[in-house]
Amino acid sequence: MFDNLVSRARASIAKRRQYNRLVAEIENLSGRDLADLRADRSEMLYQIRKQIYG
Repeated sequence: MFDNLVSRARASIAKRRQYNRLVAEIENLSGRDLADLRADRSEMLYQIRKQIYG
């Protein structure tokens, strides 16, 4: 039971780290970068949240 709890906590921490890293990358994109990618920052953030957390 304790092992299960620890493994779930580790998985949750790994997901949070991945999410935070991707959010930081998106937040660092300039408006020009986003225009070059033809991307919307809020849509990108939504998609990574959906991809990581389901």
